[in-house]
Amino acid sequence: MKADRIRSIHWLMAGVLLLGIATAKTDAVTEPDQSMHGSIPAGYKVIQLKPSGATVSLMALIECPQLKGARRISQGLNSRIVLPDGSKLQRFPQRFSFRVTASLRRAVLDPPSSSLAFASDPASLLVSLKFKLRDYDALVSKQIDPGSVRMIGVPADVPYDERVFRVNFDIGDRPVTDRLVLEVYSPDGKQIGKFAFLLL
Repeated sequence: MKADRIRSIHWLMAGVLLLGIATAKTDAVTEPDQSMHGSIPAGYKVIQLKPSGATVSLMALIECPQLKGARRISQGLNSRIVLPDGSKLQRFPQRFSFRVTASLRRAVLDPPSSSLAFASDPASLLVSLKFKLRDYDALVSKQIDPGSVRMIGVPADVPYDERVFRVNFDIGDRPVTDRLVLEVYSPDGKQIGKFAFLLL
């Protein structure tokens, strides 16, 4: 009886060990996989204007319907993006948009991370933002101007404390390993925010 009990315990321990190994192997393959959506949050930035003390929140969303349903598989040097049809994504989608919201509301609870000297009415800053895209390929960078910038929602000539822009880009042929960064500028050319679009 005692020998049978010891044998049963050994089998139980072996089963637990094998289950742990199998789970670890499964996690190594499936846990890093991330299904992608056509809209990808790109972060936010909070700036305090001086001397008014007003706080501006910048929030960005990447709109790229071509990526909907794709999976990001993280495996070190073998990381890749797999499209819904099973093929491997080799190039960045040629066309996509950044949807940028600039708000004087307390849209983000974090304190300001930087300040900007802006003596004019804070609301006038919101309608005067400028946008550029920078493409980084290793140590080489290239500036890409927007194909179009469109204010959506409330028209620019209607007083309001929040503005939403759709900034459209056509980047041509870019490898998926590049790093794209949207740069946001004040009317006088000061950079006030950056939002990255990374696939790998």
